[in-house]
Amino acid sequence: MTQDAALSILKTGANVCITGEPGSGKSYLIGQYITYLREHGIEPAITASTGIAATHIGGMTIHSWSGLGIRDTLSDYDIDFLLQKEKLVERARKTHVLIIDEISMLDAHTLDMIDAILRALRQNPSPFGGMQVIFVGDFFQLPPIARGGRASRFAFEASSWRAAGLLVCYLSEQHRQEDPVFLEMLMAIRKGEVTKNLHKHLKSRNISPTEKDTMPQLFSHNADVDHINKGELSKIQGNARIFDMHAKGSKALIESLKRGCLSPETLFLKEGARVMFTKNDFENGFFNGTLGVVSGFSKDDGLPEVRTSTGETIKVFPMEWAVEESGKTLAKIIQIPLRLAWAITIHKSQGMSLDSALMDLSATFEYGQGYVALSRVRSLNGLYLRGYNEKSLQVHPRILEHDGAFHDSSDQAREVFATMIDSDLQNMHHNFIRACGGTIEKGVAKSVKKKITTHEATRELLLQKLTPRDMAKARGMTVGTIIEHLEKLLQKGLIDIEADCAHFRPAGARFEKICEAFEQMRQDNVALSLAPARATLGETYDYEELRLARLFVARR
Repeated sequence: MTQDAALSILKTGANVCITGEPGSGKSYLIGQYITYLREHGIEPAITASTGIAATHIGGMTIHSWSGLGIRDTLSDYDIDFLLQKEKLVERARKTHVLIIDEISMLDAHTLDMIDAILRALRQNPSPFGGMQVIFVGDFFQLPPIARGGRASRFAFEASSWRAAGLLVCYLSEQHRQEDPVFLEMLMAIRKGEVTKNLHKHLKSRNISPTEKDTMPQLFSHNADVDHINKGELSKIQGNARIFDMHAKGSKALIESLKRGCLSPETLFLKEGARVMFTKNDFENGFFNGTLGVVSGFSKDDGLPEVRTSTGETIKVFPMEWAVEESGKTLAKIIQIPLRLAWAITIHKSQGMSLDSALMDLSATFEYGQGYVALSRVRSLNGLYLRGYNEKSLQVHPRILEHDGAFHDSSDQAREVFATMIDSDLQNMHHNFIRACGGTIEKGVAKSVKKKITTHEATRELLLQKLTPRDMAKARGMTVGTIIEHLEKLLQKGLIDIEADCAHFRPAGARFEKICEAFEQMRQDNVALSLAPARATLGETYDYEELRLARLFVARR
């Protein structure tokens, strides 16, 4: 199916699965549809099965968006708890179009839980609460990982998938691989037809690249990635800055958080180190997967500053990963949201298009890993292969069995819509726009509130006498980001520390001890930096506590 035909089907409001080989334009098609919706005053929910995938489309994980979080099961109590979250309910009820990218990595059980949540939040018994759902991905790539000890099942095996009655749009155009020989090789792997000629071509790429230092390196295991990253860091002269992870709460939950966190417990950084952000912070301009280089460290508090590929320099503050229940934080970990990134795992490369890459597939252990890695590059000449094993050329047998059904379903959808009269199809498009509350004319905007800056939004909440923690919860940010806003507002003279912030001024012995440490630094003509203060006070004092206290001490 062509992209134009698939786009026309999407505009009808039908539930659709967009699939096709790597480079067939799945992401481009979704981008076109998102633009179309916004032109008609409709804002879709843009999500993905993983954090790294969410960054490629400018969205968030479906787990976060739906409120599912890290749950392995969903009880009536969980549903009741989610129904108490006003913002979550409001978000679900005003959404008419839900996009989930990298659907191949979403387990069937998880998809069914998301369906149950949306039915409850929207108070609508229809599949996914009656909204249009669009699943995007290639099932020949990395399969889902089930949690809670269950065997993994693909999303198309979920009862909610069947209930949604999805139309399949199997894209047939190719926009990434321009090398016909290489494209034929990838198609052979996709069909499970690994020939001697294919092996011959792969072995011909067992050569050393001339631009190794600037070329991404892909590996199947984290251990290989860690070895490369540590080795590259050691080549940079000077001592590394060390950032330790801090944790509070239930030991079991803390360990679970650590396993799911991409930032290491101990992070070593130097100026010039290649890094990747490991958490979303849309307000400050980075996402889980944003790449950059450490350009230096702040003189004020020693925190890293990262220059991204777009040329923007971002000061990186510690952030939280937390487990909450009934509004109470049961456990949390705090770390700088970065990790070294000279080498990356195949898992994190999914969705990328690379001119060239150096990869070692000799230790692949999962169906689709090798196929994902190989299909990242545009041509055979851009492939530098250290080795590969038999598993790296295998795709999942269940997908081989089901792929024919996807093709048949796509052909049927194409034929049905191809026979429709243009005026009837246009009426379907217009009816869906109206059903979503949009406008038929492009660019006709609904009345909106005057936009204000992110700092002004924080100031408005501050003047309502909210605490930093309440402001963070209201804005969906971390406390650290809110304190940063307050620091900048104070610097610009837009708020008064005594008049506007007295309602959350710390008190007690700990605060006085922090004040003494900062005052001593001031007497020694030393900048009021957080790292030296913490070194003096001890590890029981976290950065968030110190930054909050510094707001008041710095203006004495």
